[in-house]
Amino acid sequence: MKKRSDTYASVWDAIADTPGQAANLRARAELMQRIAEIIRAEDWKQIEAAARCGVTQPRINDLLRGRVSRFSLDALVNIATALGRRVSFGLDVA
Repeated sequence: MKKRSDTYASVWDAIADTPGQAANLRARAELMQRIAEIIRAEDWKQIEAAARCGVTQPRINDLLRGRVSRFSLDALVNIATALGRRVSFGLDVA
């Protein structure tokens, strides 16, 4: 049996059905990483981070474990804003 080896620009491109879905996954993952960095830098326990972010402790656990599928961009922007951060996005011109 011959193996099929496709090449993708990123893991998000490999698992998403469309380029738009891949871009959304990439943006959510990046926001989650930045928020997790803030939580770790502040050395907050999950319950304290949850209170500061306006979410539950299990949501913070999901975020710190990188469960991208459980967060929308909107939810992540709200969390970052609750932490006093401003979120901005870039758009590359082809």
